[in-house]
Amino acid sequence: MKEYRLAEAEARFADLIWANEPIGSTELVKLCEKELGWKKSTTYTVLKKLCVRGIFCNENATVTAMLSREEFYGGRSRQFVEEEFGGSLPKFLTAFIGKEKLTDAQVEEMKALIESYREE
Repeated sequence: MKEYRLAEAEARFADLIWANEPIGSTELVKLCEKELGWKKSTTYTVLKKLCVRGIFCNENATVTAMLSREEFYGGRSRQFVEEEFGGSLPKFLTAFIGKEKLTDAQVEEMKALIESYREE
């Protein structure tokens, strides 16, 4: 199973790439120096690590995403539900909502969402 985790610094780095892709690796180094205070070697080390994990690709000195931000964090959410709630979405929702009451609008929105994903 793919691991959908990023350390805090990796997440900030990934956000820079997602916001600016496709981006030349030289431009990425300059951006990371400005935004994160990183040296060139740090940028390339973290980039290589995230490329090996299949999140980004650095080909012909151009960095692009292999997974969009939404795909990555969607995978992270599914992984969290699987690990913490045995894959049970109802158990997750019960824990997430807790003792809070949902508004009628929230209930209707959730019903519509569930219906849109119902197997035919």
